[in-house]
Amino acid sequence: MSLGPLRRKPFFADKDRAFWVLQTAGWGAYFVLRTLSGFANGVDLLFIVPMAISTATGYSLTLLMAAAYRRLIDQRPIITWTLSITVLMIAAVAYAMIETQAFITFYRPGERMNAPLFFGAFLLDSMLLLGWSALYYGINFYLMLEKQADQLLHLENQASSAQLAMLRYQLNPHFLFNTLNSISTLVLLKQTERANAMLSRLSSFLRYTLVNEPTAQVTLAQEFETLKLYLEIEKMRFEDRLRTEFTLDLAVTAVRLPSLLLQPLVENAIKYAVTPQEEGADITVDARLVGNRVQITVTDTGPGLNAPTPRSIESTGVGLANIRDRLQQAFGDDHSFEILPDTSEGFCVRINIPFQTEPQREAA
Repeated sequence: MSLGPLRRKPFFADKDRAFWVLQTAGWGAYFVLRTLSGFANGVDLLFIVPMAISTATGYSLTLLMAAAYRRLIDQRPIITWTLSITVLMIAAVAYAMIETQAFITFYRPGERMNAPLFFGAFLLDSMLLLGWSALYYGINFYLMLEKQADQLLHLENQASSAQLAMLRYQLNPHFLFNTLNSISTLVLLKQTERANAMLSRLSSFLRYTLVNEPTAQVTLAQEFETLKLYLEIEKMRFEDRLRTEFTLDLAVTAVRLPSLLLQPLVENAIKYAVTPQEEGADITVDARLVGNRVQITVTDTGPGLNAPTPRSIESTGVGLANIRDRLQQAFGDDHSFEILPDTSEGFCVRINIPFQTEPQREAA
């Protein structure tokens, strides 16, 4: 049975392991290159010994430098750079002394260390340690920036989730107030059976809203079923004055969108179309595939925008603004939300979203 390819951890996921791998590989490559360069210039086999001493010295000194840099990297810049340069110079002097003494011991026995020999070694070793220091700080600053970027992304995802939750939670109190007010009226009128039925349907609707995360996405089929559950409650209030029609294209049933996104539109239609008219109104919810996009339309047969007091002015600002914000959070600029201006009677809102059937990746 195939287990599929194993996922490899990023190289720098374990910083200590990465350091030892790079440290050993780097100094190993230095030893090989310096030795081969010496042989190319005609030195004898004995050259390997001072080169081994030089490499071991550099390896050991850079371990001490790494320990110092690790404590300096989080300090203020002036402290970090001043002390780092000091550490680098001290290490370069020590490295040059050891390397020069090793060279004299094997190639000029009895000779004392002299300034030209020491200065030449010091220039070479200081450049070598400067390069090592630049790599050390460069890699660590890159990892720090990457960590900060990950933290920023995590905070942005948390803020986005919090905003989505806030927008979703705006809907519940608004709807609850109307429903509980209707139940209270039924109780006062001693219509116990209708009050109980309404409470039962309200319980089912609230159970759905509590089970689903406020930031979750649902399919269009689930959203339509939720709207029908909501309208069953409202039909207890308005009876024959509330007439609904749902049209869901089979091609878009699995398309995902924020849960309860359409509920404020239907609630507004009830508030501005059904409630003020004695004959009530028809509410139509239509979702279909148009090209490679999903088009959702909510229409009612109410007074519309040409009424003496347009519904867009009287709105509390929770419904339409809430939907715009949630669409922006879910799809960014890849959506449209428009109130159709050419509707002579009634009110029509059209939403256009991408054909997305996979749930969005959760925030880290």
